Amino acid sequence: MSIPSSGVALLGIGNDVHSSYLRGPAKAPELIRKALFSPSANSFSELGCSVTNHDNFNDLGDMVFEDQEKDFLTISDKLSKLLEDNQTPMILGGDHAITFPIIKALAEKYPGLSILHFDAHPDLYDELDGDRLSHACPFARIMELGGINRLVQVGIRTMNEHQQKQVSKFGVESYCMHDFDANTFVTDLKGPVYISFDMDALDPAYAPGVSHFEPGGLTSRQAIRIIQSLGQNDCQIIGADVVEYNPDRDINGMTAMVAAKLVKEISGLMLSSN
Repeated sequence: MSIPSSGVALLGIGNDVHSSYLRGPAKAPELIRKALFSPSANSFSELGCSVTNHDNFNDLGDMVFEDQEKDFLTISDKLSKLLEDNQTPMILGGDHAITFPIIKALAEKYPGLSILHFDAHPDLYDELDGDRLSHACPFARIMELGGINRLVQVGIRTMNEHQQKQVSKFGVESYCMHDFDANTFVTDLKGPVYISFDMDALDPAYAPGVSHFEPGGLTSRQAIRIIQSLGQNDCQIIGADVVEYNPDRDINGMTAMVAAKLVKEISGLMLSSN
């Protein structure tokens, strides 16, 4: 697996203006970063890469939003500049709405990219509560862009009739938990791949710090194993996000540490490919 990049850029996008139920994910980047650099754990990913001490791991801090009406444009512009500098974005959200402007920027550089999407929810609503940019809608907007090769969703356990129609409309590969064997699933994604990880893909027992509790989700080990399986493929991890951590609902920073672990494993794959 190779990746056309000179570095991994850690960037916080603390934006949750399009959350539908609870606000709070805007506070997440600072706390995920604190957990990532915590002396309670070392810098190594499980596959042997020293992530936070790596010369090509660049912490760019957090974005600042001055005009919420232009927040998506600001995000896309920032991502485009990172790509111009040959940086691979590792994004700390924020709610899931931010994935749309991120992918919009990446799709211009990587036409035909694929997405591996971890979530309890398909996030394919055409609109929710009158908001077409809601955190429940990003993958509908993304698929409307065209040029996306595959959207593979794992961890789903809230599929309703409307979103099933959207799955069929857009040709989404959506794996629902009721008949999904997470212990043996291995992705076969090729080419450029973006990873989008909503923390509520995990069972609340592993990640209580989320806005939407959905029992019956993935274990942290199952999620990590699926991510690591990408290393067996001929693919390029061109970026990733970890979103929907809500610190207001966390217990002793537990979910922040899980989010940081995911960041470390994904970043380790990116850095090991250089």
